[in-house]
Amino acid sequence: MLSTTVTDTGQITLPEKIRQHLKLISGSRVEFVIDEEGQVKIFPLNIAVEELSGILHRPGKNPVSLADMDAAISEGANDWA
Repeated sequence: MLSTTVTDTGQITLPEKIRQHLKLISGSRVEFVIDEEGQVKIFPLNIAVEELSGILHRPGKNPVSLADMDAAISEGANDWA
C-alpha cells in the first residue's frame, strides 16, 4: 500500500507509482469522488474519451441502442408534460 503526508495547506504529493499508473504529468487535473460506501476515488481528467469505452459495463446487462435511449428519454419527458 502506498501512502503520503498531508501538508498544513492540505496538499499531498502523489507517489510516483500512482502518477505513472494514472498517466499524470505536471499540470494534470484529477477529480475526487466519495462513493456510496465512503471510499474516496481519484480519477484522472486527462483520459481520452475513447479510453472510457466499456467502463460502465455490467455483466449480464445487454447494451442499449441509441434508439432505445431516445425512446426512454421521450417517455420520461412525457411523464413531465
